[in-house]
Amino acid sequence: MKSILLYNSGGGLGDSIQLFPLILSLKNHFKKAKFFYLGAHTNHFKGKLKEFNISIETVDLGLKYFGFRWWHLLFVRKKALKQIEKTFDKFDLIIDLQTKLRNSLILKRIPHKSFYSRTLNGLFSSKKIQSNSKNHLENLSLFLEEDVIEIEFKVEKLSKQILLESKRLLPGSNYVGFSITQGNEYRKKSWSIYKFTSLANKIISKNKIPVFFIEKDKIDLIEKIKNQVPSALFPELNSKYSCPALVTALSSRLDIAVSIDNGIMHMMALSKIPLIVLFGPTSSEKFAPSNKYTKILDSKKIHKTKDINSIGVDEVLSLI
Repeated sequence: MKSILLYNSGGGLGDSIQLFPLILSLKNHFKKAKFFYLGAHTNHFKGKLKEFNISIETVDLGLKYFGFRWWHLLFVRKKALKQIEKTFDKFDLIIDLQTKLRNSLILKRIPHKSFYSRTLNGLFSSKKIQSNSKNHLENLSLFLEEDVIEIEFKVEKLSKQILLESKRLLPGSNYVGFSITQGNEYRKKSWSIYKFTSLANKIISKNKIPVFFIEKDKIDLIEKIKNQVPSALFPELNSKYSCPALVTALSSRLDIAVSIDNGIMHMMALSKIPLIVLFGPTSSEKFAPSNKYTKILDSKKIHKTKDINSIGVDEVLSLI
């Protein structure tokens, strides 16, 4: 393998963070291969996630929202050949990380030797495998007929400056983290601010210190929390850094964290701390971090409703 292309149709930071173990594992297995990333949206590995040092080259075909427009079928092959012809004639392997029929059809037009996809139970894959798993790494091991060892992201790999900053901001212990804001407003998946502040005050009585992860520009929300939880900490407000890598480093300083389904949830999960995640309208099977440290409270499963606010404060407290 000399050239491997990964296609990601998701646009959120969390969608990219979830790919860390897959990319790291493949890069460890195919040490001489060059890795390329094609996205329907921004390549966050070169943007907001650059401090994680997940090195992967960007393929830009000049087709906005790649894969989501049928007319892309007409141009994708020519544009791909024009971009790659200087170094090679086709990709050794294309890894399709989504399951939409249209997107897979368009992606497969890019010149390649081998094609992996779970769309329609692997209909477009160049080799059929017997697997019901949704884990791409497991499936790729079968597809490649090689045992690809999983390599997880380690917080210690972050820059020394980021790690020292996290220790300066949270120098002690007994911290409980809270992530309460949703990045995408298309679904109501936020737990009530009043439930979060009530929970924060309850953990204070247990000699724990509440730490809130909130964007610096949400001034009104921060002031509201400060009024209701005076001893709460907002470490990012006191730092010159403002990046997802700092959130991960700070999370490694926590005893435990509580989050809704959002990008920060995935940043926290990278630190391998105990994490409680609240789900309402979105799918916990699809979006929750897949590690042994995560506990899920899904309103659909425990209260038979998509209303995340049906989850009670004491239900969360019992897990803490």
